[in-house]
Amino acid sequence: MSRHHPDLVQCKKTAGISIGRLCDKCDGKCPVCDSYVRPTTLVRICDECSFGNYQNKCVVCGGEGISDAFYCFECTRLEKDRDGCPKIINLGSSRTDLFYQKKNFRNH
Repeated sequence: MSRHHPDLVQCKKTAGISIGRLCDKCDGKCPVCDSYVRPTTLVRICDECSFGNYQNKCVVCGGEGISDAFYCFECTRLEKDRDGCPKIINLGSSRTDLFYQKKNFRNH
């Protein structure tokens, strides 16, 4: 995800035992590079990102998780699967701008 959207921030804390999930929109996508080819290694997320309301949420967009997330073969080979928790912790400028545009549209 960070390849195409440089303003998104990943958690990067030490990964725990919880398995990362993906929603139906992001299903099959590598959480680091957005690749759909050769899913290899199961994604592990930190305990803070899998606690309470965040449990079973999509690692990339925060939607309802339906399937397990996997790193692609290239990210596994480059050891990007060992960088820490890949969960996105901010919205990004495009989603934030959309929120304020909708809010401004409702007020006029």
